[in-house]
Amino acid sequence: MQLARLTQPIRNTICAGMKTAVEGQDMNAPDKNPAATLSDGVVDWLTTGTHNERFIDNIFAEMCIRIQQTGIPLKRSTLHVLIQHPQWLGARFMWADGMREAEIARVDFDVRERSEYIGSPANEMQNGATEVREDLEQDPALGRKHALYDEMRAKGLTDYVAWPLYHTLGKRHLVTFATDRPGGFDAAHITALKKLLPVLALVSEIRIKNRLARTLLETYVGSHAGELILAGATRRGTGTTVRAAIMICDLRDFTKISDNWPRDDVIDLLNDYFDAMSDPIARYGGEILKFIGDGLLAIFPLSQPDACANLLRAVTEARRAMAALNERNNGTGRAPLNYGIGVHVGDVMYGNIGSSSRLDFTVIGPAVNMASRLEALTKQVGKPVLLSRDFAELVDREFELERVGKHAVRGFSDPIELFAFGPSART
Repeated sequence: MQLARLTQPIRNTICAGMKTAVEGQDMNAPDKNPAATLSDGVVDWLTTGTHNERFIDNIFAEMCIRIQQTGIPLKRSTLHVLIQHPQWLGARFMWADGMREAEIARVDFDVRERSEYIGSPANEMQNGATEVREDLEQDPALGRKHALYDEMRAKGLTDYVAWPLYHTLGKRHLVTFATDRPGGFDAAHITALKKLLPVLALVSEIRIKNRLARTLLETYVGSHAGELILAGATRRGTGTTVRAAIMICDLRDFTKISDNWPRDDVIDLLNDYFDAMSDPIARYGGEILKFIGDGLLAIFPLSQPDACANLLRAVTEARRAMAALNERNNGTGRAPLNYGIGVHVGDVMYGNIGSSSRLDFTVIGPAVNMASRLEALTKQVGKPVLLSRDFAELVDREFELERVGKHAVRGFSDPIELFAFGPSART
């Protein structure tokens, strides 16, 4: 959920055979030109040596290590990027001396109202600054006032510089460098680091946009469907047959609620309801394929171990979450929310359906229709969760089910034996 891959370590060794520009030289040699070293080494590596690396945090950490290898006294560096994600404004990658991988922190949307942002270099960049340079050796009373600078002084850092990182269409991100060298960075160090910026901007934009495409697909069509689409499954009518447990959920009395409640309250209610239902589905390996107004469609492919049992475990957790939500709503005078869930199992066609220019990656088939009809029957039967016999036979040894008899189901010729899933399960 999250930017890039948040935990995979970078390679523990630098590419075999790589020669740095300082190989065999005295690191403190007075005639060493760090700007030329970077131009011949790190910049070239960023340009031609990173095409097989998918994640920007790996590239960033290795870049910092290579900067050190040129003799530039880099002690700490950060990369701050804005992203399009439903939960976070952006992310910060932080590298410090001795680290083999970058530390990643997510940035919340409300950060701009917090003290950690106000007066920070990121705040200055947002307001149009093209450089922030802070001499950390000088009297703190003479410098900028922010907790970040105090923190860096406490760690023995002597100089700090931040620059905007320009992506296309006016997008500005931020990169920073700090050192503990007495006297700070010299002019040659600054020149060398500046030479990195255009190439780092290009390399980071490619990775961030790749991650953005993946994030948007995961957000709007689900992780599995997103992977298939990125892999090229975009032709209309293409798909595969998948055997899966299908779950369709619908909120009761939503029309009445939407007609009588303020718009913002309705949106908040829907978001809370979908959180209560969706989080357990994802946690137990289900995939939500779509939200339809106040309803959702999810599948648990039977290729996963215990898929059917996991669906009911997700329903159990969702029931608890809905009870907690209703208790909170009761404190504000809102009526409790009710829902219906229909569950079936069978073969579905999983793939691209739609017009020539607008496709939907979803599932169709009689099994989906059955789950939808069972959800509608929850109103008539008076049970919030109804299961088909086909599904119930796969889980009846693990969960306590209630037989509710045979019922006519619209669109199906024979009555269907139904089971209700109550709050008490034996697992």
